[in-house]
This record gives sequence, C-alpha cells and structure tokens, in this order.
Amino acid sequence: MSSPDLWLLRVSDLPERDLVGDPPGGGPPVGDLSNGDALAVDPSAVAPSAVDPSNGDAPVGDAPAAAGVLDLLDAEERARAAAFVHDADRIRYVAAHVALRRLLGDATGRPARDLVLIREPCPRCGEPHGRPALADPPRPLHFSLSHGGDLVLIGIAEVPIGVDVEGLPRGETVAELASVLHPGEQTELASLPADQLVPGFARLWTRKEAYLKGLGIGLGRDPSADYLGTAGLAPNPPGWTVTDLPTDDPDHAAALAIQGGSAAEVRVRRLSAAFVLQGHPQD
Repeated sequence: MSSPDLWLLRVSDLPERDLVGDPPGGGPPVGDLSNGDALAVDPSAVAPSAVDPSNGDAPVGDAPAAAGVLDLLDAEERARAAAFVHDADRIRYVAAHVALRRLLGDATGRPARDLVLIREPCPRCGEPHGRPALADPPRPLHFSLSHGGDLVLIGIAEVPIGVDVEGLPRGETVAELASVLHPGEQTELASLPADQLVPGFARLWTRKEAYLKGLGIGLGRDPSADYLGTAGLAPNPPGWTVTDLPTDDPDHAAALAIQGGSAAEVRVRRLSAAFVLQGHPQD
C-alpha cells in the first residue's frame, strides 16, 4: 500500500473575491470547535494536470481564472455555498471543495468539474450518507475532507481514510463535550495541566472524528465507544492506524485515520493559493 497523500490549505492565504466575489454579510465562522460546535464534515471533489500543488510561486488572482472557480463545483455544491449566511463559511467551503476537486482531478486524470461525487452506504443503516466517494473511479481511490478554523485538510489514499482538522475550542466547549468521550480519554484530559486542557481536547477530538469519518459513520456513532486518546497510550483500533498530524499552527489540531497503514509513512504538504485558484503547475 502506498502512503496517503495529505494536503493542508490555509484559507486566509486566498484572495476572498477570487473565490466568491464580494457578497454582503459577514460574521464568525460556524461549524467548527473553535466556534463551539463539533465539525460537520462535508466532502466534495480540477483540472487534470501533472502538478505538485505545494509550490506557491505562481501568481494568483487574475480575473479570467478567478471567475471560473465556482464553475468547478457541481450544482449542489454551488447551492450550498450560496446558502451560507456568513462570508467566512462560504469562503472556507468553496476553498475546500475547489481544492479537493483539483486534487481528485489530478489523481484521476479527469476534468474536476466532470467528477461525480456520491455517498457510500452507511455501514450502520445502509442509507446513502456514508463515506464520500467518486461515482466511477479509475482505480481504488478514497478521500476525506475537513475544514476547521483557518485550515482545510484533504487526504487521498488507496484505502479508506478519514482526516480532521479543528481550530482550538473555547474552554466552555471542552467542558460541555469532555463528558461524551471514552472514559480513558476523560482520564487523559483530567491528568493534563490547566494550560494544556484545550489543546489536549482538540487532539483527542480530531483523532476521534478522523476515525469515525474513516469508518463512514461519523458522529452517528457514540463518541464514548472508542478509545482514541494520545498516541502511545491508546491502542490503534483493529485494522486502523490513527495518528496526529502537524499543522505548524498552535491554534489548530489535526489527525489522520487510515485502514492499515503506518504513522511512519505520513507526510503533510501545503496547498498553494495558485493551485487552488488557477491550477498552476508547481514543483
């Protein structure tokens, strides 16, 4: 099994008007732990090219390319983007979904706007709200998307995969959610000094969400059912590897869960604004 491809994007690196124009409104982002909510993950998947998206040297923001960014999304994605009340949420959603489509386009050799995204059956109930998937992949291909705070995290692999990134939560969020964790995770949190409680909780939560997303169940599964605490203390779930991911940002935490795999194989690369907005070839 080859290593998963992992990509991290900082949304604030992107010119806002190149993504969604200049809509009215504004306000704090929602749907992540830093705003008091558990992240609701919603994956989607642009132009095929033999590029490495991590080099940010290409220019960004020329009008013709920027005008076509939303055209990369399908009708459902565009409708969801338009429905956001707050600019920050709309920008983050568009950035995440455009980036995913570009990466999946490169991985499949297909135009990203032509990719058809579906949901696999839920392993618990059989309804079509399980892992996101491509309708007709040319080879075994699995992916996962997460966005929280200022970061977007994308994972692509040959086997089922889940990723999660979160902005650090508020203290009251930790107090509200700690009781839903596995008893072993609650014990870990209780052993931390006060100044490590928030980042410690974020690490635990991202590990849990990454694993549940990898299973295709998400938070429909009881959060207390699985012990996914600190690496080295909590055993990996049977058949899975769960590991923390670096974000180079003390205000965020991130994690990966992959079927089989090894933590030694993990490398996270940065996505550039040039790739997301225009698909420029990069080193």
